[in-house]
Amino acid sequence: MEEKLASVERRFNELTAQMADPTLASDYARYAEIARQHSELEPIVQKYREWKRARQELADNEALAEGEDELAELAQAELAPLRDRVAALEQTLKLMLVPKDPKDERDVIMEIRAGAGGEEAALFAADLFRMYTRYAENHRWKVELIDANETGIGGFKEVIFAVKGKGAYSRLKYESGVHRVQRVPATEASGRIHTSTVTVAVLPEVDEIEVHIPPGDLEIETFRSRGAGGQNVQKNESAVRITHKPTGIVVAVQDERSQTQNRLRALAILRARLYEMEHSKLASELAQQKREQIGTGERSEKIRTYNYPQNRVTDHRIGMDVYRLPEVLEGNLDMFIDELATRDQAERLQAAGV
Repeated sequence: MEEKLASVERRFNELTAQMADPTLASDYARYAEIARQHSELEPIVQKYREWKRARQELADNEALAEGEDELAELAQAELAPLRDRVAALEQTLKLMLVPKDPKDERDVIMEIRAGAGGEEAALFAADLFRMYTRYAENHRWKVELIDANETGIGGFKEVIFAVKGKGAYSRLKYESGVHRVQRVPATEASGRIHTSTVTVAVLPEVDEIEVHIPPGDLEIETFRSRGAGGQNVQKNESAVRITHKPTGIVVAVQDERSQTQNRLRALAILRARLYEMEHSKLASELAQQKREQIGTGERSEKIRTYNYPQNRVTDHRIGMDVYRLPEVLEGNLDMFIDELATRDQAERLQAAGV
């Protein structure tokens, strides 16, 4: 571990020297990347230096404690707390050495789509949108609606929104996948329980530096915004549809009144989808087992079931049952996310070999 930490400190010192180079100021992209790396390594280096100081202090006290005078007694009394401090700092450093997901601190774009179940699936998509809105409010994050395809009775065939706040992706990334609901639909006269599904996608927001899209790869169309039921709600063509010709990805945004704002929103979603597509491809190429790890965002996986008759929510990835369904739907998801994050961290710690 110490060898790894010494290597991190050397790299940190190299980056510090590069940031002081005046010739780098003219290359904004390069400077921004170096500054980002420097910022990521700084907490580890500070903790490593604190650990080295604590170990030196412990060694000094151990040497003094070997004497027979009053100073030796004082040094002896300090040994236990110093050893505890060194051990605690060492454990913290082990966790800090675990490779972090570089996307963890980013804002996210979430896409909720009704799956199997028709109108009932659309209604549950609306329930999930409200659940994530409540969760964001609990964490003091900002939610911005980007686009929504509403049904006539309050459901969503699709709803796209941004969640902005520090660490949003680090928590919400575990929500990617298929969510299943088991309940009696409001439209069901016989009282029979239906099973429906909703797909949730969580995409980290990315900027133009990370995902460059040549203008020639885009086909951009404008159209009038439409409300629930399909009626036109604006006379001017403020809505924007962008097709990425190489992949066939289509993004349509109509929430903002300004065509420019809708275009920027659509490009942000397209960049996020392309970024996620590339990273998913790389992950699948690395190893088949990568698909089984938490947080890979496999859309085909059923990750959670919301059973209304039993008041139960089950997270299938960790085998966790919670009999507080209304509380979960009010945005109290941390009981699941904490457990998923802990398991994820343990697996990465083991893989890192620290």
